[in-house]
Amino acid sequence: MAIKPSHILGMNSRNSYTKLNPGASKQFGFSKIKTKRLLDEHGIQTAQVYQIIATHRDLEEVDWLNMPTPFVVKPASGSAGKGILLIKERLQNAEKFRDSQGTVLTPEDLERHVENILDGEFSTWGTSHQAIVEEMIPPHPALAKYSYKGTPDIRVVVFNSVPVMAMARIPTKESEGKANLDKGAIGLGIDMATGVTIHGIYGKAEHIAHFPGSKKKVNGILIPRWNDVLETAVKAANAAGYHFMGADLFIHPDKGPMIVELNGFPGLSIQLANAAGLKRRLERVEGLDVRDAKHGVKIAQALFAESFADKILAERGMKIITTREIVDVIDENKKRQSALALVSTARFRSAISQKFAEELGLVDFEDLLWQQQESLEGKVPVVEVTLYLDGQKIKTAMVVTKRLNSTKHNIELGRIDLQGFVVNPSEESE
Repeated sequence: MAIKPSHILGMNSRNSYTKLNPGASKQFGFSKIKTKRLLDEHGIQTAQVYQIIATHRDLEEVDWLNMPTPFVVKPASGSAGKGILLIKERLQNAEKFRDSQGTVLTPEDLERHVENILDGEFSTWGTSHQAIVEEMIPPHPALAKYSYKGTPDIRVVVFNSVPVMAMARIPTKESEGKANLDKGAIGLGIDMATGVTIHGIYGKAEHIAHFPGSKKKVNGILIPRWNDVLETAVKAANAAGYHFMGADLFIHPDKGPMIVELNGFPGLSIQLANAAGLKRRLERVEGLDVRDAKHGVKIAQALFAESFADKILAERGMKIITTREIVDVIDENKKRQSALALVSTARFRSAISQKFAEELGLVDFEDLLWQQQESLEGKVPVVEVTLYLDGQKIKTAMVVTKRLNSTKHNIELGRIDLQGFVVNPSEESE
């Protein structure tokens, strides 16, 4: 699928968004140690730190043989996976370790690696170089079968407290078990509404339909704890004061999403993985009044749902509907209320009558998705609506309009909610 050039976020445009970040927030992108302290203060999960090594004297005091395994050794100010050493296990009855590639290492080997970190060999910025030793997060079982000797992570781009785009990064043999596209990992674009993977790239350029050397499709993988992943990313952005940033997360099998790091200059290949442009998505959420992380996730899932993901989840084939259908709408008490809906392919977003929405208890001005400018009515609320059309559940955002108060139908269904249906105008629903 080609991305419209006007929707693509380039390097210069990205830098204009990063300039919106306050100076105080930028420190967290440059220091994993400061990030961890901030996350701990806000109760946001991250890997447990076993040791911070700032000097060669600190290194002399490290007791490698009593370090809980598995563990990770990494530079505090590195990027692109540079200098990360993954220690999988300590060998039985031996003072040696095995890393993620099967290489046997001694405590002296680990010390030499840390010395290289302290000398700045792997640091991307700064003049003060430190090493972190932390717990290794095991891969979630739902993702482990796709990964080569490493833990997949999730990159979420957040802007204005809304998660606007995400991808899973899957380690490969080429990437040496690290979730880094520069080294040859796989990037999988993710539908924001469902958490289902929709596209794939190998490295930073090659589009793929299957995992290399396998018949496994790259699309249709359901990311576990999806809403929690998105909320955690937004909470981290808000805690650090970022307006625009990328959050990298692991999904612990038991503890759920854990922040790996925050990046004020997120890479742009996420657009290739999603076959979609960031620029267009950033423009759509700019200026919205977002109350908190849950609200930001609701907005993202209303705006950036992919019809392709629904097809993967449903796999029901095309359903034929008429221009007038009886639908069941879920009210504030989780009960179904029947209503007549007009199927209007001329509309993009669906609409609901103000009177009917208020009867259902769906209009709460303290809990709106957003407000939208309409040509005849001015600013009108946009609310979250769940309905069933021909037995299929649809969760969407609808414009609340007075225009439908006097019509026979209470709802007009727009194109965004008609994916997977064929409209037959010659028949009417009974």
